[in-house]
Amino acid sequence: MRPEKKDIDELSGIETTGHSWDGIKELNTPSPRWWLIIFIVSCVWAVGYWFYYPAWPTLTGNGERGGTEGTAGWTQYKQLEEQQAEIVARKAAYQSRFDAADFSTIQNDEELYAFAIAGGKSAFKDNCATCHGTGGAGGPGYPNLNDDDWIWGGTIEDIQQTLQYGIRGNHDETRFNEMPAYADILDAEDIEAVADYVVAKAAGNALPERGAVVFEENCAACHGEDAKGLRELGGPNLADAIWLYADDRNAIVSQIRKPKHGIMPAWEGRLSPSTIRQLTIYVHSLGGGEK
Repeated sequence: MRPEKKDIDELSGIETTGHSWDGIKELNTPSPRWWLIIFIVSCVWAVGYWFYYPAWPTLTGNGERGGTEGTAGWTQYKQLEEQQAEIVARKAAYQSRFDAADFSTIQNDEELYAFAIAGGKSAFKDNCATCHGTGGAGGPGYPNLNDDDWIWGGTIEDIQQTLQYGIRGNHDETRFNEMPAYADILDAEDIEAVADYVVAKAAGNALPERGAVVFEENCAACHGEDAKGLRELGGPNLADAIWLYADDRNAIVSQIRKPKHGIMPAWEGRLSPSTIRQLTIYVHSLGGGEK
């Protein structure tokens, strides 16, 4: 039998496979030798990898996953344990020093302060960011921790006390304040008048006479005669134009008539004493902390 005549491409002089698409012929060009060598080496390496590392899925395994462990005995779970142990070891190098130091020492020790900020930032994201935001800016009903407006005080000791025992919480040592519902105490005209007084006070405008009288008789005991608040009673400052719930007049009237009261949970017993101290230092560092 006569062999078939080879089809040679006229332009390249290379034999074709006999396949063509839209008049374009496929050249029968062999793969480069370097490519074949790399391919063979990769196949050999892959076979070795399958046996050296966990790669073969099976119906049984070493607890967490089904599959072979490999001759190296390496698993991602062992790697995680080793990395966690390294973190614990690094933390232990500072933990004992941190626990033995007071706040003043920590704030003046660069390493301890960095340790506290790192731990506090992590604890804040896990426990506080839901209400106060990831950056501590807060929102309606949730205090902004970046400013210098503190209802119960912004020293590092004040912040620690708030974190430990909460506000209106269920801890025996929690601090508690409650603004009465003045809809049951004052008539509508007096409520409107004292709202006008608060708005004018915050804006630095002339104070309405009737509102000033109503404020002095009903509000000064907690907010102070100058409306700048009494921290020992948890009375907010009404003269700085910083508002917890809203800053418009209607919202102020609503708060006077039927006030809202938020709850800050007590973190003692939920977080370790060391974590609370780290969190205290972090919150104090956000920008609004007082000396």
